[in-house]
Amino acid sequence: MNPNKALWEKGDFTQLAKTMRESGEALVAKLGITKGLNVLDLGCGDGTTAIPEAKLGATVLGVDIARNLVEAGNRRAQEEGLANCTFQEGDATDLHELADASFDLVVSIFGAMFAPKPFDVAREMVRVTRPGGRIIMGNWIPGDPTLVAQILKISAAYTPPPPEGFVSPMLWGVEDHVVERFEQAGVAKENITCVKDTFTFNPPYAPAVFVEKFKHYYGPTMNAFEAAEKNNKAEELQRELTALFESQNKSADKNTTSIPATYLRVTVLR
Repeated sequence: MNPNKALWEKGDFTQLAKTMRESGEALVAKLGITKGLNVLDLGCGDGTTAIPEAKLGATVLGVDIARNLVEAGNRRAQEEGLANCTFQEGDATDLHELADASFDLVVSIFGAMFAPKPFDVAREMVRVTRPGGRIIMGNWIPGDPTLVAQILKISAAYTPPPPEGFVSPMLWGVEDHVVERFEQAGVAKENITCVKDTFTFNPPYAPAVFVEKFKHYYGPTMNAFEAAEKNNKAEELQRELTALFESQNKSADKNTTSIPATYLRVTVLR
């Protein structure tokens, strides 16, 4: 099996996506989406941004490598009565089933960044975007002091080193790498802009419970705990993550959580 597919089907990312709905809607509200716009939401999960895009009248195709998330997305669209939003399985490195220049807007929020072969990912996003269209990416930033970058950094310290040739997904959060990848896909440098933005996780429970969600449902953290168990370091990993989540919680009520995380918002004009 494709190891990337295995990673994202391993847990149940919908458990975390529920905490991302408000920020997903807020981000989509900034994208100038109008009725009838053709949107590809790549690495869409269960529709954190795809569903709000469809609610604004866009015709949305959500593509994700994880079958369970595609099924969850289609269920959500059906429950919301959104006939203009469909989800299907696909690989961001090879979107051969999608025609050239078929989308006005390609959106990938913390999705395509995790696919291997980043130059192929950039090329495919550019290929399926029509001339005059846009690509919007949201990518976590390596070494950033906020939540997700720190979760991934802590988790990496407990897991075996990646295979030779592995390219860190976090490099999508570095402007120079973003520019290089899209330039190689044929986009002029002046048509690529990067700004830092904030995405807030808002679960209705305490930070320690939020850690449990990552432990049981988020592929990279699940792998970290499995590796830590073998080295008798699972309790240490749990303590480290709990301290991180509690220190970053901005909620006045300690039984709820509100944690902002900084990311790089990339806009590419085709």
